[in-house]
Amino acid sequence: MSIHEPTSLQERIPRWPRQTGDEQGLLAEILATEAWGSSAGHFVHDFEDAFAAYHDAPHALACANGTIALISALSVLDLPFGSEVIVPSYTFIATAAAPAFLGLVPVFCDTLPGRYTMDPGALAQLVGPRTSAIVPVHLGGAPCEMDEIMAVARGAGVPVIEDAAQAAGIRYKGRAIPVGDMATFSFQSSKNLASGEGGAIVTRDDELASRLFSFVNVGRVPGGAWYDHRTFGMNLRLSEFQGAILREQLKAHPELQKVRRDNAERLAAALAGVDGIEVPPVMFDDGSTHGQHLFLMRFPTLTADRRDELAGLLHAAGLTGASTGYVPLHRNPALLGQVAKVCEALGRSVPEAHCPNTDRLVDETIWLPQTVLLADPEVVDAVADIVVTAFREVSGGASS
Repeated sequence: MSIHEPTSLQERIPRWPRQTGDEQGLLAEILATEAWGSSAGHFVHDFEDAFAAYHDAPHALACANGTIALISALSVLDLPFGSEVIVPSYTFIATAAAPAFLGLVPVFCDTLPGRYTMDPGALAQLVGPRTSAIVPVHLGGAPCEMDEIMAVARGAGVPVIEDAAQAAGIRYKGRAIPVGDMATFSFQSSKNLASGEGGAIVTRDDELASRLFSFVNVGRVPGGAWYDHRTFGMNLRLSEFQGAILREQLKAHPELQKVRRDNAERLAAALAGVDGIEVPPVMFDDGSTHGQHLFLMRFPTLTADRRDELAGLLHAAGLTGASTGYVPLHRNPALLGQVAKVCEALGRSVPEAHCPNTDRLVDETIWLPQTVLLADPEVVDAVADIVVTAFREVSGGASS
C-alpha cells in the first residue's frame, strides 16, 4: 500500500511539544533572577491560579507528575490500608499503580460498550464494604458517564477522583471537571498541555486543598514557618521553569483545542460510512467536550493479528504514532505482582477481574495521537484515506 509518501506525511504532522508563546523568554528571565524554585518565585503559583480558573474551581495544586497527582489525591483522603479502589481495566498503568503504591487494592472495572471509559453498571456490581474510592478515567479526553458514576459513589458514600491526565479543560454536560471530589492531570510531553513532566490536582473542597498543599510541600501549611512540618508529606513541587512553560501553554490551549476538535470531527466523519470501522463519540450535544488527546478507532471485524497488521501498514504509510494501545490492567503481570504482594500482606486473595468488554476492545483498537489532529485539514483527509485503504487491504477488500 502506497497512497502517500511516508516521509512527506510524517513531515506534515506537527511535532509536539512545541513553544506556543514566550516560553524561551520566560525561561531566560527565571535563569537571570535565580528564583528557580516555586517557593521563591511566582510562575507556578500563577499557573495554579489560572489552571484552577480554567476548571471553574478555587484550587489547583501543581506537583511533579500525573502519577504523583493520583498518589497525592489518594493520600489526603486517609483511606484505610488494604481498602479497595475501583479503577478502569483499560487505562494507563499509573491509575492502578498509585493505589497499589499506598497499600490499597485496585479493583478492575469493565469498559462501557461503545466507549473506552468506565462502565457504571459494572461499577455498581463491584462496590462493596471494602470500597474506599472510585477513580474513573476520562480516557483519550472523552468524558466518563459521571452522573451515573457519581450516583453509585454517593450511594456507597465513597469519594471520586477523576483521572483527567488526558483531559485538561474538558466539560461534562456543561460543567467543568471535577464533577467528583478531585481531578488529577498530567503535563508529560505527549499531553495537550505539556511541560516535559508535571501534574496537578484540582478540587472545589477547601479542606482537601489544604491537605493537598501540605502533602506536596513536606507537611508545611500556608503561612507556616519553613521548618514547621505539621503533617506527613513530601517535596513534590514543580520548578519555576515548568510553571512558566505551563503558563504559556495554558494561554494557547483553547485555540489549539479548537483545531483538534475540528479535525477530530472531520476525521470521524470521513470514517463514519466505512463498515468495520467504529469511532467512539468525539462530539457531544449535551454540553460535554472531548479533550482530543487520542483519536480512537475500533475494528471489530478484525482478529488481533489482522489488527496488528493494520497498525503496521499505518506505520509504513507514515502514521508512526499509530498505537494498538494499552495492555489491559487486569492482565498486566507487573501490576498484578504488586497487587498480589499487597493482598498477601493482608492475608487476602487478589480480587478476580471480569472485564469481557475490555478483553474484546484491546484486540480491536488502534489510536492516533493528538499531533494528527493538529495537522492541516488536507493532511487529516489523507490520514482518513490511509486508514480506509489499509483496513480494506487487511480485511480482503470486503469493506465498502
